Amino acid sequence: MKVLFAASECVPFIKTGGLADVIGALPKALQEAGVDVSVIVPKYRGIPEEYRSQMEFIGETKVQVGWRQQYCGVSRIIWEGVPVYFVDNEYYFGRDGIYGYMDDGERFSFLNRAILDLLPVIGLKPDVLHCHDWHTAMIPLLLHDGYRHDPYYAEIKTVFTIHNLLYQGVYPYEVLVDLLGIHSRHFHAEGVEYYGNLNFMKAGIVYADHVTTVSPTYAREIQTAYYGYGLDGLLSAQGERLSGIVNGIDTKSYNPNRDPHIAVKYRSSLDKKMQNKIELQQELNLPVAPHVPMMAMVSRLVDSKGLELVIRVLDELLYYDDIQFVVLGTGDPSYEHWFREAANRYPNKMSAQIRFSEGLSRRFYAGSDLFLMPSKFEPCGISQLIAMRYGSVPIVRETGGLNDTVQPYNEFTGEGNGFTFAAYNAHDMMYTIRRAASFYRQPEHWRKVSKNAMNGDYSWLVSAGQYVDIYRRVHSIS
Repeated sequence: MKVLFAASECVPFIKTGGLADVIGALPKALQEAGVDVSVIVPKYRGIPEEYRSQMEFIGETKVQVGWRQQYCGVSRIIWEGVPVYFVDNEYYFGRDGIYGYMDDGERFSFLNRAILDLLPVIGLKPDVLHCHDWHTAMIPLLLHDGYRHDPYYAEIKTVFTIHNLLYQGVYPYEVLVDLLGIHSRHFHAEGVEYYGNLNFMKAGIVYADHVTTVSPTYAREIQTAYYGYGLDGLLSAQGERLSGIVNGIDTKSYNPNRDPHIAVKYRSSLDKKMQNKIELQQELNLPVAPHVPMMAMVSRLVDSKGLELVIRVLDELLYYDDIQFVVLGTGDPSYEHWFREAANRYPNKMSAQIRFSEGLSRRFYAGSDLFLMPSKFEPCGISQLIAMRYGSVPIVRETGGLNDTVQPYNEFTGEGNGFTFAAYNAHDMMYTIRRAASFYRQPEHWRKVSKNAMNGDYSWLVSAGQYVDIYRRVHSIS
């Protein structure tokens, strides 16, 4: 079976979040499961030269965007056994950054049509086109509206995955007709219309042969008004067309026994992990205190990550408790400023690294004892999986994929790989942090919970099998 992943970003070439990690890792797991997988993404200016220099030019075509025909080239890299294709257009993708431009509706309209137009150029006829998030969500509708008459496209089925329902790609009606060239008969409540506008995400949900999202709990949550962002009714009506499959991580890349970014490599040794903690304390100019629990956050500094809870109680926690707190990330300037000021108030207990650093993030995972993720919502989350892989025990709110992957520690049975709280409440979070810190000071309990975390299977293998089942199901649809 041939499957083509269509997405807006992919590790290691370009990344803003967890979507890129999925597109970089899941195809390799599917290859191991016997699926012939390729990936197609834009050729952004930000892709490092070390990858650009390896790209092989495949061909070019013209793509209709409204009344204009735009140049579209395609190049290829075989990356760890997976062919990765890059859609080239300097006008749309030769810019700094990936998202946030006023013409994003036009840029990704071009990408959706370009992917379909390039298939004959590449010489690829996939059985399933797997589209990811709103940036490629118009492909199922484009196939339905304008390509099915062509025998080359007639048998292609589509799967659409929702990675984060918050971002839906909502644009004026004119994008549908004037840029995408899709007939206005699809612009209605049961189609792509959304409060008078075009909704890319909605198009993917309505017109794909199957819809998935990134955890079973999130699949249930998005069918409620609180998490559904206006699409809860539509999602509730999908029935068996909607599946929740939890994400995994690339366990070859995220491997503390081979990670080149950390000071001391280890498999499951808490003593060697402690050496990483000491090295991290020295790197961050914190007091070297091996027996003081260190809690870390590696996160985008935005409201959805539960930062309001942290801000509410962090002063109290750092003033009264014997604990160190380290944070790494960028985002909302108000949060960046608050964490910098907090680190100034508690220089012996806190470090705020307001930047992006892949290497430092690995050292945070390897050096911390606890990993905090108090998210308001979290479709799946990858950071908690990486943290557990490195033996940093997660403290999470019971939402989305956090609820599916972190089981609360039970001191009576020795079961569980982390600590959890349910209500979006700052003092519930603080109570859970203090409970976790108390077990850190009880070595017999800490060995159990940290070993449970490190010994979990966080690979893509189980999830890949579930995707294969869905591909077979949609491919059998006549």
